[in-house]
Amino acid sequence: MKTFEKYVLEITRATDVELREVVQSLWSGYGVIQRALLHGVQHAGTVDPLPVVIKHIDLSQVRENRRGWASNLSHQRKVRSYQIEKSFYECFAARCGKKCVVPSLIAAEETENASGWLIILSDLDTDGFDARKDHATLRDMQACLAWLANFHAEFLRIDAHDLWPIGTYWHLETRPDEYKAMPNGRLKRAATAIDQRLNDARFKTLVHGDAKLANFCFTSRQSSTVAAVDFQYVGGGCGIKDVAYFISSCLSDREAHRMQEPLLEFYFDQLQQAIALRGAAVNFAALEDEWRDLYPYAWADFCRFLTGWSPGHWKLNAYADAITERVLDELQTRSHK
Repeated sequence: MKTFEKYVLEITRATDVELREVVQSLWSGYGVIQRALLHGVQHAGTVDPLPVVIKHIDLSQVRENRRGWASNLSHQRKVRSYQIEKSFYECFAARCGKKCVVPSLIAAEETENASGWLIILSDLDTDGFDARKDHATLRDMQACLAWLANFHAEFLRIDAHDLWPIGTYWHLETRPDEYKAMPNGRLKRAATAIDQRLNDARFKTLVHGDAKLANFCFTSRQSSTVAAVDFQYVGGGCGIKDVAYFISSCLSDREAHRMQEPLLEFYFDQLQQAIALRGAAVNFAALEDEWRDLYPYAWADFCRFLTGWSPGHWKLNAYADAITERVLDELQTRSHK
């Protein structure tokens, strides 16, 4: 069996690889993300050592999830997610410019054994995106929302071929076990209707699918630009799903209630500018009306997932409950008409 280092050299055509620190483990122990230096690779007109980040994925066996979810279905979903991520970097990432920065793909290889799959990416730290945050200021949140607005504008109405047909990791169709685990009640009965309402959106784009604060990379210098990583659940959908999920990752229930309108105003202002910059023929007023109407549905959809997956999760708070109840009341009223 080829060693990890030999696979790296083979697919990058480097003469040597210098492995450096492990950045983090992948979810459920499916591998690691590790920094490295590639030697002897031509890039940017030089052969200086090239800093990269290697995503080393071992999909040879089902692994236990730290929250207790482990099955062949979840394993196959994980396998597919890495195939999706590879496809995104191969086919779509080059369209992401300076306003929605993502890593560049250096090389990738899928193998069927424990030597692991490899996705080798440019190191965003060396591009200046060297800061990570577990608490966001207003400026930080605006930088991330600007990234999302530009990403959504870039891929508006695009065919999500080779990606998830419907993006996000909590999509109802891909989470039957979590749905089954939900307690009987209004939210469980309305799950399909909420999902359908989101899927029937007229205006669709690519959604990041896991746009939490931890997946954005900031700069240590004064800058309003961020980069994003982790595209395992990128796919089709209405962009407001990313926005709702991002807000859920940053704010407490009181903060989310207080900041909802200012953050939505900022996002839609950025989205309008991004669409205009690209010269796209879009009825923006209709898009904004639709996505604003779908904002509470995006929250309710994510709460549906959490209720089955982790019913004691901190995101199932007063704000999430209130916004979900509003959706359920609206659906009930519609069903009686």
